[in-house]
Amino acid sequence: MTSDSTLRHLDRLVGTWTTEATHPAVPGVVVHGSADVEWLEGERFLILRTRTDHPDFPDAISIIGNTEHGRADPSTGTAPAAAGATRLEMHYYDSRGVFRLYQTSIDATAWRFWRDEPGFSQRFVGTFVDGGDTISGQAQLNQDDLHWVDDLAITYRRRS
Repeated sequence: MTSDSTLRHLDRLVGTWTTEATHPAVPGVVVHGSADVEWLEGERFLILRTRTDHPDFPDAISIIGNTEHGRADPSTGTAPAAAGATRLEMHYYDSRGVFRLYQTSIDATAWRFWRDEPGFSQRFVGTFVDGGDTISGQAQLNQDDLHWVDDLAITYRRRS
């Protein structure tokens, strides 16, 4: 377990998971896959690798970590002082060549990530159930800056 208290909740995600997902673009289809989550050496960044068994759904890698630490000021070469609140970010990259930056949070009840971009905002809430061995998640999409619609629904189940 990481010693950084701002990252300790991310330990809940570490492990190997099976996934089942549905998407409005392919009604009636359940997409099976897996997710492997591990700490990068030093336990400062979490690596999330996802794979699916459906050709229309991308495989992806995400890096999650506290981005308030370690950024150097280009004019001085020194890192900024701690700013109080933790800023967790998730850098997402997939097999289609898509890359995105999300804000993320995790606590005892849920894992959340979101991005606010005009014309294409996204948000996800994954609720921990079964003592944390299952994450029941729903993503939503906003393409008109007004209305949120359900997007990918996904369930993660921890493998023993």
